[in-house]
Amino acid sequence: MPGNKKPTSVSGSSAVNGTWVTCYVGLGSNLSNELGSPIEHLQQAVAGMRDHKQIRKVSVSSFYASAPMGPQDQPDFINAVTGFETTLTAFELLAFCQQLEQQAKRARLRRWGERSLDVDILLYGDTQMMDPKLTIPHAGLPERNFVLIPLLELAPTLTIAGKPIDEYPKSTDWTDLKRLSSL
Repeated sequence: MPGNKKPTSVSGSSAVNGTWVTCYVGLGSNLSNELGSPIEHLQQAVAGMRDHKQIRKVSVSSFYASAPMGPQDQPDFINAVTGFETTLTAFELLAFCQQLEQQAKRARLRRWGERSLDVDILLYGDTQMMDPKLTIPHAGLPERNFVLIPLLELAPTLTIAGKPIDEYPKSTDWTDLKRLSSL
């Protein structure tokens, strides 16, 4: 029936009454614009996280160059993962991530196409959520080495949906991925 939403399923922790929740966010960029290069877009996003009053203890993986996941007629991506604690709810964090993308003047030209900045919530505490606007853990996490390898770098003992991160095959698959540097 039109207008009906999919059911929302939520379990796990969420920020309530100032509780700090550990989160991981993926960053990606392959498009320069008047605001900077892909590396500068990632650095500016990290600075925005560090400046946010409801985000603390920000850590950043090395930067990685990766082949595009979608159309191959675009530049390679620069990717990283940030880890931090926040009192933002999952949906407030989503709004903040979208704000960071807008500040980098992200334009959505085509699915999986080039972009100045992509900011994706990967994990939000131990929350498991399926909502039309937000899925946690991120739906593509198990298939993306450009997310799993930097995430493994930050949190080698992390468990995702009950499975240790190093048991995901893509967490050790360096195909089309190259470590560039630390922030």
